[in-house]
Parts: sequence; structure tokens; C-alpha cells
Amino acid sequence: MQSMTNGQPTPTPAPTGPIDGLQVPRYAGHTTFARLPRIEDVQRHDIAVVGIPFDTGVTYRPGARFGPAHIRQSSRLLRPYNPALDVAPFAHRQVVDAGDLTFNPFDIETAVAQIEHGAVELLRDGATLVSLGGDHTIAYPLLKAVNRIHGQVALVHFDAHLDTWDTYFNTPLTHGTPFRRAAEEGLFVSGHSAHVGIRGSLYSRNDLAEDADMGFHVVHCRDLHRRSIDDIVDALRRSIGELPLYVSVDIDVLDPAHAPGTGTPEAGGMTSRELLEIVRGFDGLNLVAADIVEVSPAYDHAEITGVAAANLAYEFVSLLARKS
Repeated sequence: MQSMTNGQPTPTPAPTGPIDGLQVPRYAGHTTFARLPRIEDVQRHDIAVVGIPFDTGVTYRPGARFGPAHIRQSSRLLRPYNPALDVAPFAHRQVVDAGDLTFNPFDIETAVAQIEHGAVELLRDGATLVSLGGDHTIAYPLLKAVNRIHGQVALVHFDAHLDTWDTYFNTPLTHGTPFRRAAEEGLFVSGHSAHVGIRGSLYSRNDLAEDADMGFHVVHCRDLHRRSIDDIVDALRRSIGELPLYVSVDIDVLDPAHAPGTGTPEAGGMTSRELLEIVRGFDGLNLVAADIVEVSPAYDHAEITGVAAANLAYEFVSLLARKS
């Protein structure tokens, strides 16, 4: 609600932007995402970038708990204007770095509940959210939080892997199971959701059959070499329609040449250009939240993975800033 002063509406203050790279060198100053203000430094926010340093659900190489800090460090070169989407997101909306959510790292069920609660608090009053993981387990509580605000969403999931398996060592909450749990709870709209970039070996042919039964359409990575980016984007947009949209990106959707710093790499992946172009194709849709997960900096080289993840987060912020 707009406040009043002397019976007149109080003007909404201009957004507080990032530290000016022409005043303070980009390698200096505090390390928030894109050098944005912290959430406690402003009265309100439209878009929050939050870290979720959780990797208790990994099944192979660990280290995604250090992903948020790595992505923030790799975001120092981001500039205020995005020419691809023709928007200056930090001038158009109040964007903040909300720090990291806190949770119990030794109890996955407790952590899931705490992450959901923290995300709901950031989503209040019409705000939107870009989350930096962390392993892919966090997509489940984030979808639960978004569902409480927006109801069922169309889900677009970029990944080398389906992440719709049932359990791992009889554990139902891992980075390979979030979308099975989400399907069971009806958090996304069956038939209007998709995996993009799937590749590599599976446990059995039945993996794909079970995934289809949950209502997912699969765009295999090999399809990217047979279809144009525009064709894939058009198909996704038709499926999403006017539904609220949640986008989840496992950085291993990229080829290891473009994202070596991840826990479960697979050969034959997307390029960073292909991923960015598809994401930009969501312009004008009702995007409500996004996550970028599975950045494991111990396996990165020269911030290749961190830069890709930071630029992807910037595209999500830009898309959210362009929403009317």
C-alpha cells in the first residue's frame, strides 16, 4: 500500500543500485551479488537474490555449499545495463542481496522446512526470488514456498539429469529426487512442465516412462543440435502460456567445458550461449522465481562455472525487472 504525506501519495524512492564500478574498482568492496545493496540496507525490495549453501543431498562430488559465495565473487563484473533484454534491472526495480538462508546442515527434513520458511518470507508483498545453491535438493522447498504464494506453477528444469528418481539409499530427499517429491505434492502443472538438456546414462528405460507419467516433456540435449533455439523456445512458451513460471537450472546442464565446477558432470552438454538464449526467450512470461544450483567451486577453473552462473542469475534478474 502506498504511504501518504499531507494527504498526498509519498513518491516511491528510486532503487538503490550496486556500487559504481567507475568509483570503486570491481575487485574491491564487499562481495554481494553484482555488488548490490544488502537487504537490511533498504526499506523494501522487489527482487531478492539469496544464497542457500546446502549440499547435504549430494550423491557424488560435494562442495555446492560453497556455490553462493563463488557465484557472488564471479558476479563482480556484471554491469548495470543488459543490452540483450534492453533493461537496466537495478535502476528499474529494487534488487537486493538477501544474504544466505540458515538451516540445519545435518538434518535434511529440518533444512527443507527452514529453507521453505525463509523463501516464503522473501516472497511476501509481491517480491520475486533468484536463489543461488547449493545442491538441487533446495528446489523442492523453494517450489513449496512459491506454491504457497502463487499456487501451481509451470516448471522448466535445465539439467543433464531428470532428478525425478524416488529414493537414494532409501532416502527420499536428495539432489536427485526434488521433482518426484514436487510431483507427488502437485506443486507444478502436469503437462505444462519440461526438462531441458537431459543427456547421459540412466538406470533403466523406465526412468523416462515414470518421468513422463509425472507430466514432464523432455527436450534432450541432442535435440539442441537438430532443432533451432527459436523452435525450442516457441514450444516451451506455448506450454507455459500464462501460468506462473518457475525455472530451475542445474549448472551441469552445461558441457563440462563451460561448467567444470559441478558435482555430477556429463559429456555432450549445452554451451553457455545456448542456455542464455533459451532463458532470454522467456521474456514476457510470468516468471515468479528461479534457482541456479550445483556450482561446486573446488572443481572450477578460473571462475568459468562461476561466471556462467552469475551471468545466468543476472538474466533472471533482468527478466523479473522487465515484468510490468
